[in-house]
Amino acid sequence: MAEILTSHESGSGAPTTTAARVADAIAARGDDGTWITPVPRERLLADAAEIERRPGARTLPLYGVPFGVKDSIDVAGWPTTLACPDYAYTATTTAPAVQRLLDAGALFVGKTNLDQFATGLNGTRTPYTVPRSVFGGDLISGGSSSGSALAVALGQVPFCVATDTAGSGRVPAALNGIVGWKPSRGLISTVGLVPACESLDCLTLMATRIEDLDRVFDVIAAPDLDDPWSRARGPRHAGATIRVGLPPEAELDFFGDEVLRAAHLGVRDRIGRLGFEPTPTTLRPFLDAGELLYQGPWVAERLVVFGDFLAERPDSVLPVIREILTGGQRFDAVDVFRAQHTLQRLRAVVARTWEHVDVLVVPTIGTTFTVDQVLADPIATNTILGHYTHFGNLLDLTAVAVPMGLAGDGRPVSAMVFGPALADDTVLAAAARLLDEPRPHGAHDEIRLAQKERR
Repeated sequence: MAEILTSHESGSGAPTTTAARVADAIAARGDDGTWITPVPRERLLADAAEIERRPGARTLPLYGVPFGVKDSIDVAGWPTTLACPDYAYTATTTAPAVQRLLDAGALFVGKTNLDQFATGLNGTRTPYTVPRSVFGGDLISGGSSSGSALAVALGQVPFCVATDTAGSGRVPAALNGIVGWKPSRGLISTVGLVPACESLDCLTLMATRIEDLDRVFDVIAAPDLDDPWSRARGPRHAGATIRVGLPPEAELDFFGDEVLRAAHLGVRDRIGRLGFEPTPTTLRPFLDAGELLYQGPWVAERLVVFGDFLAERPDSVLPVIREILTGGQRFDAVDVFRAQHTLQRLRAVVARTWEHVDVLVVPTIGTTFTVDQVLADPIATNTILGHYTHFGNLLDLTAVAVPMGLAGDGRPVSAMVFGPALADDTVLAAAARLLDEPRPHGAHDEIRLAQKERR
């Protein structure tokens, strides 16, 4: 993103030139399952030209930077499909988070593919073209933010706005070798998002560098009085040594995948040499909380938005999504309160973890699957993909998937760094160190100062 901005600000490049490159890249790939509704080439060039004509355009913090939006988030004048054509509608207003990007000069490129109704972590649950991982081998792309991850991993756009309820922003990032960050709930407004589970949903960011996440977050994050879950960001990381919690190997499950086990243990071996303070801890209460997500009544929350549509148009819903949604009908109010009590007890246990560690590092995913493997057993494989991510929003955590190279057989390796709510800056600082990416203390403040100086 810094290269794009430097080019646009200096005049050696221009938003229209970048827009043409993006349009060419999308056209060259054809229908590969990345985009549901890309902006047509001529419209994209016209939008880029309009950005160039704005007064003080070159001082805009995201001047001409192209980006994609997951197709469960509204952009005025464009269809929101949720990967269900019969549910689709044309948005009349733009989600405030996206509008902040547009106001900052970013160039909207289109709406990206997803698992239908944002329900799934694998990327195969779509009536459109099923996307594949950029690493080939017929590996799944991951979901539900499948197209968003591909658009970034393919280099078509430097960042995408996606969502994460159960791991939807982290799992596809892991499977495509990019960074996927789930900020603390409420830091980015969810107004204009069609909810999957409103009490858990987050807008997330995907990119290839922590620096780009910082830059975009400084624009997109803001309290929103229309969002009942909204809250202000937490403190900056002050530069102290980060205590990294490492669960015992016996608590880590790779589901028989010895290649990814070896790769992750190699990542763990580097923790101490990177300037962290490795600290033993347990993952058990986190995993116990994660089991509540689909075995508990939270799946019923999806019926708040999609229940009427399911009842009226059941054949418009993919069979596996229909099975998941109808499963929510078996829970009653007593089940809801019982699960809430269990979760609260687990939250109390987890809170004690943060007394001796700042973040934990675990695998983002324990193993990978091909498209055929997922289609043959869609529920079980999806559950395995969310083993390390399901607990994130239930426990009100912040988490980022960090690409850590390739395993011995060429598959992507991803570590997940997570911490308590509002510890976002510490989590990003740890992620940047894992990536060997320089990140000054108070990175957001430095970016904001640089943007102010340009203006």
